[in-house]
Order: sequence, then C-alpha cells, then structure tokens
Amino acid sequence: MPTNPVKIINDPIYGFIMVPKGILTDLMDHPWFQRLRRIKQLGLSHFVYPGAVHTRFQHALGAFHLITKSLEALKLKGYKITPEEMEAAQIAILLHDVGHGPFSHVLEHSLVPVDHENLTLLIMQDLNKEFNGALELAIQIFQKKYPKYFLSQLVSSQLDVDRMDYLNRDSFFTGVAEGTIGYDRILNMMGIDNERLVFEEKAVLSIESYLSARRLMYWQVYMHKTSLMAEHMLQVLLSLCKLEAEMVPLAPKGLHYFLYEKKQKGNLEDPASLLNAFKNIDDNDIEMLLKNCIHSADKLIAYLANCLLSRKFFKIIYNQSNFSNELITQYREQTETSLLISKTHSSKLVYENPLEFQAYNPFEDEIMIQTKSSGIIKLSEAITIDHFTKKELKYFLGIPKEN
Repeated sequence: MPTNPVKIINDPIYGFIMVPKGILTDLMDHPWFQRLRRIKQLGLSHFVYPGAVHTRFQHALGAFHLITKSLEALKLKGYKITPEEMEAAQIAILLHDVGHGPFSHVLEHSLVPVDHENLTLLIMQDLNKEFNGALELAIQIFQKKYPKYFLSQLVSSQLDVDRMDYLNRDSFFTGVAEGTIGYDRILNMMGIDNERLVFEEKAVLSIESYLSARRLMYWQVYMHKTSLMAEHMLQVLLSLCKLEAEMVPLAPKGLHYFLYEKKQKGNLEDPASLLNAFKNIDDNDIEMLLKNCIHSADKLIAYLANCLLSRKFFKIIYNQSNFSNELITQYREQTETSLLISKTHSSKLVYENPLEFQAYNPFEDEIMIQTKSSGIIKLSEAITIDHFTKKELKYFLGIPKEN
C-alpha cells in the first residue's frame, strides 16, 4: 500500500490543511517550530478573552495554508511559479514567526533584546546550515531580495497571508466576529503585473472590509486596555528582576541569559549564544517566574507577581494627548504612599505609554488594483480611505489601586 505523500492537519478555521511530506514536514517537526506550540499568539489577551489561548504554531500553519491556496490560484490563472519557488514561499511563511519570544510581542524589547524579525532571520540561517542550504531561496523571499517580488508580498506586505490568517484566527478565538474577513475572495482576485501583486477591481470592497476588520481588531483586541495594563505590569516586573541579584534562584534557568547574562555575552554580536538561550524560553518560563516571584523578598516584585496571577490589574486611563507632568507626579506620589515604595519604583509603575496605529500606509508599498478603465492604480486612488490612513494616537497611564 503506497504511503500518503501529505501530512493532514485538522484546523478549526480552514478544515483540513495538507502539508507535502519532505522538507516542509521536517521543518514542522523541528524543535524551533515545535517551540511555537508554547508561544501564545495574543500574548496576555486571554486575561480579557478567555478563548485567546491559541498559539503561533497554529497561526503559522494557517498562514501556510493560505499561501498554498494563493499560489495554486495564481498558477491556475497561468502565472509561472516553479515547484522550487512554491516550496520556498511555503517555507518562508511557515517560519516567519519562529523568532517570537514568550507571549509573542509582549516582551520583545523588555526581555529579548532583538526584534522578532531579526531573530527569525538568524534562526532561518541556522536551519539553512542544518539543512545543507535548502532554505536559501526561502531566505531571499523572506528578506524581499528575490526578483519575483510577489512571493515576498504574500509573506509580508499591507495585504499578506500573515495578516489574513491572524485576523480570522484571532477573531475566531476571541469571539470578536467583526474581525472576520473574506479571505477566499481576496485570494482568488489576485494577479501579477511586473512581478508584483495586483488585485481585481471587484475585490476592492473586500479589501476595504479587511482594513476595517484590521482597525477594529487593533483597538478592540490587540490594544485592549486590560491587556495593555497586564503587559505593562509584566514588563515592570521583569525590569525589577534584572536589578535584583537575589532573584537568580527564583528565575527558571532558561531566563538567566536574558535577565542576568546577556550584558556579558552580548546579543547580535554573539548570535550563537543568543540563539542557544532563546530556543529554551517560552511562555512556560514566564509563568513559572511569576509563580516563583510571589515568594520574593522584594515586596514590589511579590506584589506585581500576585497581581498578575490573581488578575488584579492597575487602573488605566486614556488621553488623546500627553498627560501633564503635574498629573503624573500626583499619581506617582499617591502610589509611593499606597505601596510604600521609592520615587524610582513609582516612576516605573506610573509611566505614560503612547499608542499609535495606522490601518493603511499610503506611502509604503501600496495595494495595487487592476481596473478595466484606468489600468493599474493604487488603492488610495480606487476608493476613499482617509479614515484608514489617519494615524490614531492615544496615551495611557497605569495607576496601582490603593490597597
């Protein structure tokens, strides 16, 4: 009996996902990719949306499925895509998030000193050595250096399969139905002109709906005030842990490099040490740190850990402009009295955080529309999208509640 040439995975969003056996399944089974099972896609959003405990592993598989559908649709339309190019694009999207640290974006700069895109590239280069150069083309696509630019656009652009999957997936798991998009229609309206993606004119309303969903999901889910407050408190706790030498016994071994050793060992100057340490950390290490921190001799560290584990978050206030120095000072003094802490610590806890979001950038690799009358035009010329191009700026301030 012949063996099945594909691996079949049942996904709650798309149903059965077919993965050709070979390098793709080998990469899926690799520890770097399996680690994504232990990285939550939405960080700390489960404090708000209990169902949001899905992982980067699931998202990567979903994005893989969408790029496969995209490439198959383009081939059916007569565009030339070689088997090597298709496999390379599938590898690029499969691995596009392997550089995410614990809780995804939450600790990208407060714990891990390198952004996830650079870490992803380092990991892909490391895997390329292990697989004897088989990832060369995938790395070119990931870095946007391959001549067929549409392959890179499918992986990363203002309308890519990454965004299409995470909007639908995050909408499904949070229950925020407004984030759902008509990905099938968008994928089937794709074309190629001069090695770049274009979309048929009849896809414009679906693209507008996609931008609306993206804007809504950012303000309702990704930048939800409770999630932001939990992230802020966790970031402060980690900054305190880095300063306290006696915290070493409480920190899981995998975190030691990032909390205490990276200054001595460097980061991008010593990528081998960085990757060796990074492969050993995930959400579980942070959760274990929190559980250990409630026993810390440092009262502020123990207080923050207890608050996070018990979901007792700071009060949060928003403003459309900067908070006055007088108001910030007032809240800091209030916090010093309430928690019996120093000015140094109160300035860490009560800190103004800016939030900026733009659903669509008209100056960055615009979405191109194939019209019947005007040829290929920019999306901004096809419909009025001023409400999507506007930069929305808010400021938030976290204030510890009085005991």
